[in-house]
Amino acid sequence: MKIFFFKTILLLLKLYNPFYFKKVRVYGQENIPKDGSLIFSPNHQGSFLDPILVATTCGFEFHSLTRSDVFGGRLQWFLDALKMLPVYRIRDGYSSLKKNKSVFEKCHELLAQGKNLIMFSEGLHHNEYFLKRISKGSSRLALDAQIKSAHKNIYLIPVGINYSHHNRPRQEVHIVYGIPISIRDFTSSYKNEPSVTLNKLRETLEINMKDCLWIEEEDETYYEKKKFINHKNAKLGFYKLKEIVNSNPNSLNQLPEPTILKRTLIFFFSLPNTFPLLVISRILNLFPDKVFHNGVKHLIGLIIFVLWWIILFFSLIYFVSIYLSLLIIVGFMVSLFLRQELLSSNK
Repeated sequence: MKIFFFKTILLLLKLYNPFYFKKVRVYGQENIPKDGSLIFSPNHQGSFLDPILVATTCGFEFHSLTRSDVFGGRLQWFLDALKMLPVYRIRDGYSSLKKNKSVFEKCHELLAQGKNLIMFSEGLHHNEYFLKRISKGSSRLALDAQIKSAHKNIYLIPVGINYSHHNRPRQEVHIVYGIPISIRDFTSSYKNEPSVTLNKLRETLEINMKDCLWIEEEDETYYEKKKFINHKNAKLGFYKLKEIVNSNPNSLNQLPEPTILKRTLIFFFSLPNTFPLLVISRILNLFPDKVFHNGVKHLIGLIIFVLWWIILFFSLIYFVSIYLSLLIIVGFMVSLFLRQELLSSNK
């Protein structure tokens, strides 16, 4: 049952992504090795939207290492079905860190069996385009697993998830799979100089992850470059936009401020779907951390709008013909699409 649920959710999200995003572009999928176990290491700018995007584009199934505070209670069955494993942090209590030992042992077993993992090496999510300093966690996990399973090829896969906007639908997202790191190349030195080797692997992973991002670091030019990240410039493709934004960003286009006409049209196209839009707005208010908002819109929007249109359709057929009811619902869908398109074209 859990396997069926997992496969169904994955397929549904894969089909839904092109409706939520204007474009999902995937680069470097050919870089992913097929002769061993994989640890995907993406940047973390989109909360729970990040593992969804990797899961629906990488071509592999994996177990996801996730913050421990979401585990337990009524959701546990679903978390298990989605192959999620808890990671305990200092904020969960110092004594909780001991639980990570059994979690990491489980990860070692999975990698030994040829299974794959995803682990966010930055540790915490954020909504900036640059890569924050990554921890040693994923590197240590990979090295320890390789030592225990010398017969198995284990790879760290750097992943860059690049959103043309962190908080709006109908945007472009570029997912870049970088140059894989063979952990076997580090094991001999790890036995003799564990600290030096661990740092070297972490630094290698950090460099490779930066190669997968439009903007690599927070330097004095970061905020100037950031102004030019939008869906129009994203049409240039990942590598072209990365080149220009880091060499001559002023040659790129900025999005305009919305005009009075656009504001009026956005209001007009919002009216048919006022109820679900208000519900989503209320739900977003429950998440003060705005990094969650894009993921909430992605998942909750799929449920709320579909339910709204289904309920409305069956209510209308009591008063008008089924064909007219269907036409009205299509009109509501088109209104939402036009609203989101207008919103995405402005700052």
